[in-house]
Amino acid sequence: MPWIQLRLAANEETAEKYSDWLVGCGSQAVTFIDAKDTPIYEPLPGDEVLYWSNTVVMGLFEASHDMDKVINFLKNIHPDKEQMQYKLEQLEDKDWEREWMDNFHPMKFGKRLWICPSWLEIPEPEAVNVMLDPGLAFGTGTHPTTALCLTWLDSLDLKDKTVVDFGCGSGILSLAALKLGAKKVIGIDIDPQALQASLANAKRNGVEDRLELFLPKDQPELKADVVVANILAGPLRELAPVIIGYLGENSLLALSGILEEQGEGLQTLYGRWCDMDPIALQDEWVRLSGTRRY
Repeated sequence: MPWIQLRLAANEETAEKYSDWLVGCGSQAVTFIDAKDTPIYEPLPGDEVLYWSNTVVMGLFEASHDMDKVINFLKNIHPDKEQMQYKLEQLEDKDWEREWMDNFHPMKFGKRLWICPSWLEIPEPEAVNVMLDPGLAFGTGTHPTTALCLTWLDSLDLKDKTVVDFGCGSGILSLAALKLGAKKVIGIDIDPQALQASLANAKRNGVEDRLELFLPKDQPELKADVVVANILAGPLRELAPVIIGYLGENSLLALSGILEEQGEGLQTLYGRWCDMDPIALQDEWVRLSGTRRY
């Protein structure tokens, strides 16, 4: 698959913020380099990272991505859009996901949930372990939005519950819900490769019999006990009636993929239908959650 790389000139104060902006625009991976081209890959939760005074933040996008829209968005939120330095580059076809996976390690979320690469040893065999091979789909747990959703799922009693994972990606949230006791999960994604990755990961974890996967055009009509949507603020706003449509009375909802400055607006929007909890924040990203009321 061909790729486009967007390079943004940054420093130790702005590098992390630029990274969040790129992810919010749909970047599939983010790397930081200094003037000597020494890379820092996406850090694990809790890792302290020291950036250089002259840092380049690089975002990787699919070649079909609307980069004009990305550039316009970045200029609109940049504190000095006239001084924003960037460069777009076409890249050779390469297995970027597999290259990044060399840095993917077991991670714990909440009190009992572990996300483990399928090729590494399980740290706590007695815990709830999800064995994951992301393949071509985004979602391993290292990003704050995924971590926020995993921690939320770990806090719930999912026994005999039906869950909708809207924008399932690699299936990480679907698998976590199933391993935590859900009776059934409905995974929905616009990317057929994401559905393939979700199914492969479900088979790896022995839960494929309780996972149903659909493209949006094929999504079923149903009421779920729990709905989680880790996508982006724009689609969450546009698709709010669709997402709310999956919620029955007293059903639980969690939303992420939302930058901190976008949180209050979406909190107000979904508050039309749900009693919303306080906003959860991690590294400039937020999770919204609430309970459906009628």
